[in-house]
Amino acid sequence: MIKRPILKNKYYLYLTEFFSGVSVMAVELGASRLLAPYFSSSQIVWTIIIGTIMIALALGNLWGGRAADKDPNTDRLYRRLLVAAVWIAAIPALGKYIILGISGALVLTINTNFLILAAFFACMVLFVFPLFLLGTVTPSLVKYTVDSLEDSGKVVGTLGAFNTIGSILGTFLPTFITIPAVGTAVTFLLFSGILLVIGLVYFLSAKIHWKTCFVAGLLFVLCAIVGNQGGFAFWEKELAYEGESVYNYLQVKETEDRTILSTNVLFGVQSVKMKEEGLTGMYYDYALAAPVMAGLNEEKPGEILILGNGTGTFARQCTQYFPDATISGVEIDEKITELAHTYFDLPNQVEVTTYDGRAYLQAGKGSYDVIQVDAYQDITIPFQMSTVEFFTLVREHLAPGGVMVVNLNMHSDGAGSINQSLCDTIASVFPYVATVDVPNTTNRELFAAVDGDPIQWLAENRETAAADLTGQMARVAQGVTPYVGGDHILTDDQAPVELLGIQAIDGLIQKELAYYQAIYREEGLSGLLSRF
Repeated sequence: MIKRPILKNKYYLYLTEFFSGVSVMAVELGASRLLAPYFSSSQIVWTIIIGTIMIALALGNLWGGRAADKDPNTDRLYRRLLVAAVWIAAIPALGKYIILGISGALVLTINTNFLILAAFFACMVLFVFPLFLLGTVTPSLVKYTVDSLEDSGKVVGTLGAFNTIGSILGTFLPTFITIPAVGTAVTFLLFSGILLVIGLVYFLSAKIHWKTCFVAGLLFVLCAIVGNQGGFAFWEKELAYEGESVYNYLQVKETEDRTILSTNVLFGVQSVKMKEEGLTGMYYDYALAAPVMAGLNEEKPGEILILGNGTGTFARQCTQYFPDATISGVEIDEKITELAHTYFDLPNQVEVTTYDGRAYLQAGKGSYDVIQVDAYQDITIPFQMSTVEFFTLVREHLAPGGVMVVNLNMHSDGAGSINQSLCDTIASVFPYVATVDVPNTTNRELFAAVDGDPIQWLAENRETAAADLTGQMARVAQGVTPYVGGDHILTDDQAPVELLGIQAIDGLIQKELAYYQAIYREEGLSGLLSRF
């Protein structure tokens, strides 16, 4: 084995092991943030990321050990680090195009498990190769550092400790420091840069492979320049804001008549503000039936709690149509609340608490006339806010005559669907449940009460609503129907909301894209493009 001057003692090898562990975990967490704007950050996406990365590391361990036995040359290991560093640096520049390319190909060719397959293939293309290379580090270093059987346990243990400590830092630094501070793209560049420096210092100290070092450095600089330009939604040229928080990718877009918050590039609007006061034409308008059902008016101003306040669309509407009500919001993402004040004119009278919705109910003792549950984003349904135990908490915090309103954001019907499971769960807690579909959307509003029928309450109180709400209340009354509960109950022990959500997304793809899929199958890509 060639002994380079920098390896006269083993500290540089231990340093290599340490930063390899840092980089593996940083790439894994960066992968979750890179995929989240396109595929959500559900448990399923996390499972795919962890699974593919573990496959890559296992294969790297296997191949790296055999390669080190055949040719114990440290030059090979540090060349692999340079390649891994450049590949990881290229992910911010190329990743979004690869993800959209894979998604576009799959959405035209498959009808089921789109999210699973698209996320899996994206992970395979983007992350398996560099993580495979990093997987070769540990077995190679064991070969290079163990001098005799007498100290093999100590040396291997030291390597393992350095790797583990590095992995710990690689877990916390991206989540709490680099991603919120500088974003996902720079996070990839920072940790790939560390790998690059380790490889460059090794070769430059030995005064060898100058051309390799120059090419690696040049490619890294090019990736840094290109990768830090543009955003996740690179086709959007005039976004008012694009950024990231600890929890979400965040995008604010201005149109002629509204301001929109999205936390997902490919689909979904999480909050909206109309530039002229009035109804939005979206599900928030239907949710306004809840305070009417609860009989809120000048004589009964009432208290309204919003779990999943977002940028305050519903809260802002309530201040307009129920100005005497006390309105409180709970939003887990503090950055969204900041955007609410900056771009969405959240009224100062709305008090927003940064907290998890369920934890807020568990900690509080107040009661409310209306509780809105609006914490479901596409497939990202917090399981802890979908179960019998959660809705029992909501029931306990409803005042007499109170109403809970829940936004179900994916049309899905049939036995075992996500909507049926949520509705059945709620019906097992509340004796009175009613639903109404929101026209021209995938949303469905659910109203639940303990002391009486919300449909009857709407009929009794809708004439007392604000004058410009009477038409909307008539539309709600026309479409609302009672719901009879079934046996698909979600509990804290068993709530497969991610799998149910995937089924709903598959159904939406089949419904919305069937026409284009048929053209693609019959006429190919050229026939499809000719339609546009």
